[in-house]
Amino acid sequence: MTIPDNARAVRDEDAFDVAAVAAWLGEHAGIAGTPEVHQFSGGASNLTYLLRYPDRDLVLRRPPVGAKPSSGHDMVREYRIQSLLAPAYRYVPRMVGLCTDHSVLGSDFYVMERVPGTILRANPPAELDLTPERTRTLCLRIVDLLVELHGVDPASTGLSEFSRGSGYVARQVAGWTARYEKVRTENVPDFARVTKWLDETQPADVASAVIHGDFRLDNVVLDEHDPLQPVAVLDWELATVGDPLMDLGSSLAYWVQADDDPMLVATKRQPSDLPGMLTRREIVDYYSQKTGLAVDNWGFYEVFGLFRLAVIAQQIYYRYHHGQTTNPAFKDFWVIVGYLDSRCNTLIDEIEGGRA
Repeated sequence: MTIPDNARAVRDEDAFDVAAVAAWLGEHAGIAGTPEVHQFSGGASNLTYLLRYPDRDLVLRRPPVGAKPSSGHDMVREYRIQSLLAPAYRYVPRMVGLCTDHSVLGSDFYVMERVPGTILRANPPAELDLTPERTRTLCLRIVDLLVELHGVDPASTGLSEFSRGSGYVARQVAGWTARYEKVRTENVPDFARVTKWLDETQPADVASAVIHGDFRLDNVVLDEHDPLQPVAVLDWELATVGDPLMDLGSSLAYWVQADDDPMLVATKRQPSDLPGMLTRREIVDYYSQKTGLAVDNWGFYEVFGLFRLAVIAQQIYYRYHHGQTTNPAFKDFWVIVGYLDSRCNTLIDEIEGGRA
């Protein structure tokens, strides 16, 4: 088996005791031997590693060194959500084991099976032959993944334990505003107008559903033999029970179209601008048709999704700014944060002017 193209040597700051992990897997999962370890380069929040054994590939997930077990870094929570969801949603990777003994690695971690296949990056390989027709088919199938997830009954899976009841939209607006204030640095805007507008225009919850929280093209694995067929959804760290339109808004914050401005196109990390991909508006309309949910005030969800993305980028930049990580990929995230503030304000102007 070849090494995935996004797997690299483990960064020194992210290294761990491989022998200790191998011993734990041997004792708790019956997996013998010591794996070859590589680090996946795509993760900017939690750390993800490839554990390569002669007969299998596993994936290990852990929080960054020094991170507090908030919802985004809570390995127990992430493991439990996937374990409960798997019987009702076939796109969850199979869990292997959860370790809460910090003497092994220094933090909680879990291990799952690696799902082989293709993950779409900004520039997909030519052999996928993504003609406009094939690209449209793939796009619709990926949106269908989100539709299917939002159709899972939280109560029937046990996931209702993650619900805090009505008021999800209000909690999200207040929560992400507080997170931004906590990690703001002197070189980024205050988002004051954006957060005030979100607070004053927020709608009531439209439904309560299982939501992913970080649904993107590059969190979907495509079948290695049929690249138009999704087989897995990854990165469940932000999954919960909440308003599905907030999940859609968060997802489409990453969706760069071919006709977007050059600054936005320069930030793309997924091939959402390929000929044949649906536009953001087309995805909203398709989603509404498939789910039966009316989306009458899409502008709110779009602005919220962009603000939330800015907070995520700033949280990552904050770690770099304060020397908690030396990964050079994060050094210019403050520029993206500033751009997203401008983009949010432009959208608000359009909404208030009746042009959106």
